[in-house]
Amino acid sequence: MPTDASRRTLRFGIKTTPMHLTYGEILRTWEEADELPEIGDAWLWDHLMPLAGPPDGAALEGWTLLAALAARTTRLRLGLLVTSNRLRAPAHLGKIATTVDVISRGRLIMGLGVGGTRQPEGPNPAVAEYAAYGFPLPSPGEGLARLTETITILRRMWNEAVFDHAGPFTTLRGTRNRPGPVRPGGPPLLLGGWGDRTLRIVAEHADIWNVPGPPHNTTDWIAARSRVLDAHCAAIGRDPTEITRSAQIIVDYADPAGTRAHVHALAGAGIQHVVLALPRPYPPKAARWLVDEIVIPVRESGA
Repeated sequence: MPTDASRRTLRFGIKTTPMHLTYGEILRTWEEADELPEIGDAWLWDHLMPLAGPPDGAALEGWTLLAALAARTTRLRLGLLVTSNRLRAPAHLGKIATTVDVISRGRLIMGLGVGGTRQPEGPNPAVAEYAAYGFPLPSPGEGLARLTETITILRRMWNEAVFDHAGPFTTLRGTRNRPGPVRPGGPPLLLGGWGDRTLRIVAEHADIWNVPGPPHNTTDWIAARSRVLDAHCAAIGRDPTEITRSAQIIVDYADPAGTRAHVHALAGAGIQHVVLALPRPYPPKAARWLVDEIVIPVRESGA
């Protein structure tokens, strides 16, 4: 169980899913959140078509939108929760991320996940999206191997003046990345996912582990997955407290008390950072509502 001190470190972010929304609606919310110190970070997602609602609805590309929002904010840490590793070549992704870090003056958090993979059963929303944009779906094993290679390339781009890379999926010759990231070593790395093999990669590389939203965020399930991460850290000799535990949830405008209870339960399961995802349509002053109805009451009650 977390100590009283660890519970007091609970931090909050905001997520605006750029689906069936205009740039103006998202920008307004980010600019408002940027003025509220209770909200520490803001997030987008990384999909090319809507995953819910009318399939012909709007969906803005994540990294392009993030660059625009980075230029219009001054304080918020920011990122994609999470970047699909399959949608961009690793070194290209590294260049994009570095550019956003420079635009934001060092506020980027590098959120990254495997992306879509072939699933043996059940619905797979990635099939239509990847087919529409010409990306093949890898097997889960290949997806994890590609993720590890991308992390290696990103670290080298952020720490080496020039390098070659000969990996299982990517060959690079004379790669340079200037200007480099603002902070020495590059942005912190957030990895999303929950499988045993993914958690091994988290233990090896991540600064932050993020648990995706429903249905994968019941507190018992999170506690069990957290123990798996701890075991991976022990196996490689890493202190598990070096990895921030993060979760994202969808807020309920009609039931703020229920959302607060959910946040308390997450804190009790060891979560230190909660990303509050706003469902559409946004109410007026949506970020202010989050602070007044969720963040401040949770903190005043001791979390």
